Amino acid sequence: MKLAEQHSEAMQPQDAELTSHELSRIVDFLRQLRAPFDANMPGGKPDVYFNITLELVDAHLRVNPIDKSGLISLADVPYSTGNRMILKMIEDGLIRQVPRGNGLKTHFLEPSDTLLNTFMDYASYVKGHLAKTFGLRRGMETSEYYFGGSYFASQIISPVRGEDISSINLGDIKFLLNDDNYFIAMRNMWSDFRNDFGKRSSFDLQRLPDLYANTRRTLSEMSPCYDVVAMNMPWLGEFAERGELAPLDDLISDAAINALDFHPSVWGTGNWKGTQYGIPLYCTIEILAARKDLFESRGLAYPKTFDETIAAAREFHNPQDDFYGIAWNGQRGMPIANSFMFFLAACRTTVIDMPLRNQESWSFDTFEKLKLQIDTEDALEVIEYMKQLVEVSPPDIATMDWERRIHYFMSGQTALAYCWTMRAARFEHELSSRVARRVAYLPPPSRRMRRVSAPIGGFLLTIPAYVEPARQKQIIDAIAWMVSPEAMKEHVKNGFPVAPRFSVCADPEALASSPIVSMVDRMARKNELVTWARPPVPEFNLIERTLGEEIHDIVFNGKSPQRGLRDAENRILDAVRSAG
Repeated sequence: MKLAEQHSEAMQPQDAELTSHELSRIVDFLRQLRAPFDANMPGGKPDVYFNITLELVDAHLRVNPIDKSGLISLADVPYSTGNRMILKMIEDGLIRQVPRGNGLKTHFLEPSDTLLNTFMDYASYVKGHLAKTFGLRRGMETSEYYFGGSYFASQIISPVRGEDISSINLGDIKFLLNDDNYFIAMRNMWSDFRNDFGKRSSFDLQRLPDLYANTRRTLSEMSPCYDVVAMNMPWLGEFAERGELAPLDDLISDAAINALDFHPSVWGTGNWKGTQYGIPLYCTIEILAARKDLFESRGLAYPKTFDETIAAAREFHNPQDDFYGIAWNGQRGMPIANSFMFFLAACRTTVIDMPLRNQESWSFDTFEKLKLQIDTEDALEVIEYMKQLVEVSPPDIATMDWERRIHYFMSGQTALAYCWTMRAARFEHELSSRVARRVAYLPPPSRRMRRVSAPIGGFLLTIPAYVEPARQKQIIDAIAWMVSPEAMKEHVKNGFPVAPRFSVCADPEALASSPIVSMVDRMARKNELVTWARPPVPEFNLIERTLGEEIHDIVFNGKSPQRGLRDAENRILDAVRSAG
């Protein structure tokens, strides 16, 4: 295992009492809390041990190697004082020296297990004390509280009101959005409250492949057709790297958008190379839906691994009665490519050689030289799993997309279905559903009981770079309203388990509206939601398109798995080289 991955795993305790994002926020909280005391109290001065420990843990958390000079500088203490303290901590076994490599005699510094574990105990105490003081709802365990979230005990978000948006002084805004139920509901809400100019014609809703093609054409041609573009999360790197999106950091600072109210994993999906280019509108999680009534009637446990999923699907598979084991995305192109990447995530790996940790900011430097890992043993095992799934799937599995798999499960024709949480909400809320109140919502099965890895999807609201700066400032106010806790809660109550915001997850009314909301919130607190399953590198669309062809040929058309995976990797690399 790579050193970066070891560090990442070390910061993810299995009991999920404290996630790496929380620990990072606690470090910053302690840093900010102490600094005014040192600067303003009579006789106050930096605590050498405290500051060195904070900065050492912070560097370790960010997988940012640090040497002695850098550590002393960040600790803001005299060099001689810092040097003596570091030498003593090395002698006491609290700091490890890691050789730089390449024949260099110097070292990087990292916290020892003793220092790291003790600090995490201290951080957990800080979190628990503040949770009880400020954020703990009645009957809520300390581990359920997420440090840094902006919610408070039993706070109920007020209903969305017309006056919240009527003050936005703006002419007609043109939106380019995905054609799904959430965006349709958002369009209707916006139009209802902004009937003076919020015409439905202002919203251009397009299917996902068309949305990508139109976004690429519009942004590359600098054609001012749209003021707001919905960006599928994995597309961010491509458009941000080309400079086609407006940076939002300065705009956010003046808008009613609180980044700390978003789950860090979700907020980070809009950040590229340290700059925020997108505001998360909704997130959706790939999960497994199961017919609770069928499993209970046969006394079966819910599947947690690939093998258990196949065994459960076989138990229920009965094609003679038009009933099948499981539904999933097998259609050629984007659907099967995403299935392949999600199953890889269940094996704790992805299509690119990279640290398996959610990024607070995706950096192009990490992927400067695209290192693919498609032709691997993990991928072969995923292919074998997909072929076994075919045996217990409906007969049209080779053409099954997101909508079709939902239809099969909702109509009562399958016992299991992989699905996005956003679409799974239809199981409970649509009148045509035959499975309402009979569904168990489960984390996606892993391989051999590895840690759960539930891929995050969803959309970001972005502003094209061609929009004039003065208009950008007005548009961000409209975006702030659309992603507000009030608007999100309204969508949650209407059956859309969006909830990327802590305040919405903590709202008792929102929690009561859908079992999916609390389930996703629990998974987020356990660090089980992952953004790295589909890394948003500039080449993502090329990778997805190529996998959509090769994986389909392997699973359904008899192509050799070894050859297909090798061809996929070579085709992607050849295309990257041809593009320079």
